[in-house]
Amino acid sequence: KPGTGKIVVNGRDQEVYFARPSLRLVINQPFGVTERTGQYDVIATVKGGGLSGQAGAVKHGIAQALSKFEPLLRSAVKAEGFLTRDSRVVERKKYGKAKARKSFQFSKR
Repeated sequence: KPGTGKIVVNGRDQEVYFARPSLRLVINQPFGVTERTGQYDVIATVKGGGLSGQAGAVKHGIAQALSKFEPLLRSAVKAEGFLTRDSRVVERKKYGKAKARKSFQFSKR
């Protein structure tokens, strides 16, 4: 929503939730590309994965919200690749294997 640039993730401020500065940079990328830094407040809820994946998810959500709120920004956000979802998930463990693909140690004798 329009505001002062405050970002709240899971009820905590972005500096508290994402302690690493690199993760805060990732979150603010859509605002930097569209030159809308400090013009919108963000309230986000994320769960699952690690902090890096959650930061990417928040970035994706902010980019989608910006493109819906101001349709003219969609081309700029899309050109940076912020609207593309990373659909990679962990591969399941197979029976007879140590992990998804790793085999148990082979013994010749």
